[in-house]
Amino acid sequence: MTQTISIYQVDAFTTEVFTGNPAAVCPMDEWLSDEVMQNIARENNLSETAFVIPSVVDAADYDLRWFTPTSEIDLCGHATLASAWVLFHEMGFDKDAIVFSTQKSGLLTVNRGEGGLLNMDFPAHAPRPAPHHNQLEQALGGPALEFWTAPNGMHMAVLGNVEAVQNLRPGMRAIAEMGDKGLIVTAKGEGDVDFVSRYFTPKEGIAEDPVTGAAHCVLAPYWAKRLKKDNFHARQISRRGGDIYCGIDAKRVRLSGHAVLYMKGQAVLAK
Repeated sequence: MTQTISIYQVDAFTTEVFTGNPAAVCPMDEWLSDEVMQNIARENNLSETAFVIPSVVDAADYDLRWFTPTSEIDLCGHATLASAWVLFHEMGFDKDAIVFSTQKSGLLTVNRGEGGLLNMDFPAHAPRPAPHHNQLEQALGGPALEFWTAPNGMHMAVLGNVEAVQNLRPGMRAIAEMGDKGLIVTAKGEGDVDFVSRYFTPKEGIAEDPVTGAAHCVLAPYWAKRLKKDNFHARQISRRGGDIYCGIDAKRVRLSGHAVLYMKGQAVLAK
């Protein structure tokens, strides 16, 4: 006996395929076992695979879970964006907003914006300054201007300029020794880009995540205070690259971006 499920691969935070952050999205009628979902994520070998089912929660439309190739995670921005795109554009969801129920990040809303943007409402994780970690210089290959830690477990290093972030060759072993979550590296942007970043999380099976919504839940509150503004154009300058439009409202962060379909098909599972 075999079972098939639909699977979509969507590039998030971009308008062009082969850029942004690819996520797999699997809409289903009910959950598969945790083991099978983890195996699917491992087989996809993308930074995240999202699974969505119709919700039994009155306030939500769908339940949503995210898996890296090695583990289930608490929050993922780009796979949430990709999931909403699939539901809006491939599954016929006809409301202006989708409410997702998640186990560890509560209710997350994604609504249709102008010009094809999708707007996500996420919790803010404002970081706090911290003593420089003893592995930080090994992780960066040199000192940072500032070091911060966030409630979601992410660390953040602030560098002097865009070039320093762009040219960074991180020490992955040192980053892995800094904690279970990853290291954000950021600097003030140039031109119409307010700030840039990269994100490394080797312990979650991802050397460098191309574009990271969850990291911007940390970055947006930090740069709001530094730049004294509430809305930003952010760019994650990984090799693939991607753009996130951020806004701050009390203890919430609005993350907006585009997405584009790369591939769709079926996963065939042995029962």
